[in-house]
Amino acid sequence: MRAKAFPGLAVALTVLLGVATPGHADEAAPVQPQKNLYLTGQLLVATKQIGDPRFAKTVIYIVAHDKKGAFGVVVNKVFGSGSMQKFLKGFNIDPGAIDGDIKLHYGGPVEPGSGFVLHTADYKGPGTNIVDSKMAMTTEMSVFKAIAEGNGPRQSLFALGYSGWGAGQLEGEIARGDWFSAPADEDLIFGDDMDSKWERASGTAGLKL
Repeated sequence: MRAKAFPGLAVALTVLLGVATPGHADEAAPVQPQKNLYLTGQLLVATKQIGDPRFAKTVIYIVAHDKKGAFGVVVNKVFGSGSMQKFLKGFNIDPGAIDGDIKLHYGGPVEPGSGFVLHTADYKGPGTNIVDSKMAMTTEMSVFKAIAEGNGPRQSLFALGYSGWGAGQLEGEIARGDWFSAPADEDLIFGDDMDSKWERASGTAGLKL
């Protein structure tokens, strides 16, 4: 599954935050999807058997999952951080009185030059896709203007790239034991302690969703 996002951000963000971006993901053999395996709005937690360093010990929030494939963003890996003021000015957005840093997350190996803002569903603007009553994703720069003006989402996470699977591909990876599912948890998704997220999510993996 492919997703629309902020185009051509890789070079600008590398300059602003001093980070590099990853390559693309490999394909895996698909299986026939089953409706009860759809994980939209849930967490996908890597098992210990995943050897691919791009996904080892990752926790992925699944934004969309249906018979056509799946799309999500990694929530526990960070490239680096930089000044929020500098970041906003770099995109010609008046930062106003906003202060602090912005963390740039690794969303996944697909389209590493594209940006996504995963956030709480209290904000809706141009390019916002509502996942459920708690979560949404925005792919328009206007979300940063809203944040600068104090009208943005209560919680947000900015990621470069995403994790995508074709029809039946994720189901095949789950069947061979690469992933567990876990209930989405706002504190885990948006929390600052990256090192503990995988262990915390693993502790709830397999619980009734």
